[in-house]
This record gives sequence, C-alpha cells and structure tokens, in this order.
Amino acid sequence: MAGLLARMSRVKTPPLHTMTPADARAAYTLRAEVLDLPRAPLARVEDFTLPAADGTALPARLYAPSHERLPLLLYLHGGGFVIGNLETHDSLCRQLALRSGGAVVALDYRLAPEHRFPTAVDDAWAALHWLARHAHTLGLDASRLAVGGDSAGGTLAAATALHARDVGLSLALQLLITPGTTAHADTASHKLFASGFVLDAAAIAWFFDHYIDVHHRRDWRFAPLEAEVDGVAPACLILAECDPLVDEGVAYADKLRLAGVPVDLELYRGLTHDFIKMGRAIPQAAQAQQVAAEALRQGWGG
Repeated sequence: MAGLLARMSRVKTPPLHTMTPADARAAYTLRAEVLDLPRAPLARVEDFTLPAADGTALPARLYAPSHERLPLLLYLHGGGFVIGNLETHDSLCRQLALRSGGAVVALDYRLAPEHRFPTAVDDAWAALHWLARHAHTLGLDASRLAVGGDSAGGTLAAATALHARDVGLSLALQLLITPGTTAHADTASHKLFASGFVLDAAAIAWFFDHYIDVHHRRDWRFAPLEAEVDGVAPACLILAECDPLVDEGVAYADKLRLAGVPVDLELYRGLTHDFIKMGRAIPQAAQAQQVAAEALRQGWGG
C-alpha cells in the first residue's frame, strides 16, 4: 500500500477539491477503474431506468451471473455524493455478482451540488421500494433483497437499511464498505489520516459543502450514528485501517452490536479508503470482495 501511495503521489493530477464538480466527475470517471480488476464477463449486464419519488427516470444497471431467479443487492456507489456513476463502479459490481452468485442492481442516483441533500437519500429509498415491488419484472427474487455501498454509498446504504426497518421492509443484509456515519468528520482518524491516504480532509470538506448545509449534518439520513438502530438488518462492514472514516465505521459497528444487530466486521490493516477497488495492485481487494460476497450469500440463505 505504501508503494502504491508513493506511485500515486508521483502522478501530478490536480486534486478533486480544486476542480469544478463537472471536471471532478470527468477526472474520476477516467481513473476510477485504473487499479480495479478487469471487468468480468457475466450472463446479464443490462441498463434500465427506475422512477425516483418525483418521477425522474434514474439510470440503473443489472449484473447477474445467470438467468435464474436470483436474490439481489441494491448497490450505491461512492464518490462523496458529488462524483461517481455506473461506470466508476462497474468492475466492483461485476465482482460482487460473480462471487456471490446473486444479482446486483447499481443505481445512478442524482448528485450534488445540482441535487443537494436529501435527494440522493430519496433516490436510494425510491429504488429500494421499486425493487421490492418490481424485481420480478427483471426475473429476480424480491423476497431476498439486500442493500450495500461504499464510502458515501455506504452512508446511503445504512440510511436505506434504517428506512427499510421503519417501513417494515425486510432486508437480508446491509453491506457497508468504508462508510461515513458521523456528522462532522471530527474523529481521531480524520486527523491522523488527513493527508496522503487517498481520501484527504480537503476532499471530504469539498464533498460535504457541495452536498449538505452544516445545520443539517446531524440528520440521521446523512449521519447514521445519530439514529436509533434497533431492529435494523444484519450488517457486514468492511473497513480500512488507514482511512479517515475508519473510526466512524467501527463506532457504527459497535452501535449496531449494542442494539443486538448481527454484525460481521472486517478491518483491513495497513490499507486505505477505496482499497476494495484496487484489485490489480492490492491482493486484499479480492479478499474483501469475497468476504462481501460470502456475507451476501449467508444473508440470502445459502
């Protein structure tokens, strides 16, 4: 990991937080899968749309290793609520489908600053409701439905799992990969890993400022640690030791456990934020993908 960080530092690309959101999106899309595993071939990779609560057609992509009636994972990509799309997380979604034997539906939720909080949350909830009612139209099994995501997508997944509990929708699992859960980025790990560890403090501030006003940041839809978590779906958390978000990930796992929620916590030592998308360079990326897939299989019932 240290060698990879050194090589990354020699690539003189402007930091995302110095760009406009549009330029940052383009730059991230170009380099998001440079370290990812090659895109695995699957029996089904299909683009479609599903409706947001306000009727907007949201792009989505289905990944499935077979044409059988499979259980499914709603996947919410990372990118600080400002960048990221279906292309930036295509390889990861393919790996999750291939390794788990289930289907993955990735959602291209709307991004800030054009669509500030809580639009991304609302889009994730709308997708969950649509899949619960209409997964059969895709040939999938809505009775075995999970939600997951990485980074900001992990935050959205946690909030979506809380919403599912509140509306009486049973989920098989919440898969939270290096999620954000706190309101103000003020844990010790945010200070310790503020610079030089892939996700910098300046980038976090840039993301948050584009997405949400300061006085809204204790809303549990943004900071799941502010929520009561009793009765929420079982969780698999995949965290990286050298990540500004690691403390809040551990804190959320602890809160879930204290509430009696089954939790599988995997902490990868010596690795940084986003390592799960570095499979060409970091062998633990594939290991973490396999852990996620096994948690999904167990949640789906085999």
